[in-house]
Amino acid sequence: MKVRPKNEVIRVKTLPPAEALEHFETRFAQETDCWDVHSTQELEERGFVLLDVRSKEAFSKGHLPGAIHLPHWTLNQSKLAEYPVDTLFVTYCAGPHCNASTKAAAKLARLGRPVKEMIGGVTGWLDEGFTLETS
Repeated sequence: MKVRPKNEVIRVKTLPPAEALEHFETRFAQETDCWDVHSTQELEERGFVLLDVRSKEAFSKGHLPGAIHLPHWTLNQSKLAEYPVDTLFVTYCAGPHCNASTKAAAKLARLGRPVKEMIGGVTGWLDEGFTLETS
């Protein structure tokens, strides 16, 4: 008798639709994506500060246009002093295999700052066909 593998897709039941909606809408409050960030490039006022939280070497090899380099391990109140307390920050790192943007987002939230994480990071940005700047 052949043993069928477990169906992991259906093994765990889904949330009721109202709870699923709350879950997904909460994610939108915490995340943005490469297309949404890219669409702001031509705006006079982006409405957020884009933070590349990777190493100096990674930043210099290529970063998103308009990004400010601020490695996640250096984030503190004094580094943020020039920004009003209601400034929205959007963090990104190398991509899905990297959690530096999550570390930075958590640190910014602990410091009382509004923050979203750009999912996909540099990998997602390049996958979408967008280009990087070098410095």
